[in-house]
Amino acid sequence: MRNWTEEQMPDQHGRRAVVTGANSGVGRVTALELARHGAAVVLAVRNVAAGQEAAGAIRRAVPGAEVEVRKVDLASLASIRAFAADLPGEVDLLVNNAGVALTGKRPPLTVDGFDQQMGINALGPYALTGLLLDRLAAGKEPRVVTLSSLVHRWRGLDLDDLMSERVYRGPRAYALSKLVGTILGLELDRRLRATGSLVVSVLAHPGMTRTNLTPRAMADQNRLMRALSRVMSLPLSRVEAGARPQLYAATATGLRGGQFFGPRGFQELRGPVTEVRASAQALDPGNGRRMWAQAARLTGVTYL
Repeated sequence: MRNWTEEQMPDQHGRRAVVTGANSGVGRVTALELARHGAAVVLAVRNVAAGQEAAGAIRRAVPGAEVEVRKVDLASLASIRAFAADLPGEVDLLVNNAGVALTGKRPPLTVDGFDQQMGINALGPYALTGLLLDRLAAGKEPRVVTLSSLVHRWRGLDLDDLMSERVYRGPRAYALSKLVGTILGLELDRRLRATGSLVVSVLAHPGMTRTNLTPRAMADQNRLMRALSRVMSLPLSRVEAGARPQLYAATATGLRGGQFFGPRGFQELRGPVTEVRASAQALDPGNGRRMWAQAARLTGVTYL
């Protein structure tokens, strides 16, 4: 794994990958590299026009690439169900990459009544995974990748306030959503192994990466804060480097379920890919069981 890059990815011909949020940032790089190495890639995006632009760029970079764009809005359970119902064929790889980070005042709830960050970053991916699980189980060396974040370590799990209704602060709600997503990715691994499934659940985080997530998160801040965020982003990893832990998790051979990958540098902010450890809260099987039950209740999607 030392100094691993996308050039070391194994051949992906014959595999079909679904990548959420594949129109920009780490997701776009992930989709591009999967296509470059032979995978048929479904760009699962909320903004179809942006997805078509990304697909065109991938086809120009990789002539003959098999890429398609399909709409899914992770803030809507109806959209997730429609995407899963309309997607034909088997799936070998699901990359739950899409996410949102919000730092300002509380945004409107999702159509299902969830805090936006919790819905998009955690509950939506949980539902999508469950609705595609049968097709993953029929796939070739099937794998689910959950994109976590360094900030999942900043929060404890509060099952009584998953929607941050008591006190809303955008960064805290984001950290909670990433903790919940990490808990669900690890609990998915436990449940898959308990049933003898061939589907593998692994996780990754990009460290601190220069993507469009931070500018969007700061969009409702004042001019000084927006300028500060741009300055602070300069020393961050390029998006190609930020995508490597996710690409490794998606394609490396011989991985075990439950493994978690991130950058090897100081505080896991940047650097070559290495195996990292989730927080104690995320690793707690009791939290996993309780959060899985809550996710099933909230989404109405029950599996494993």
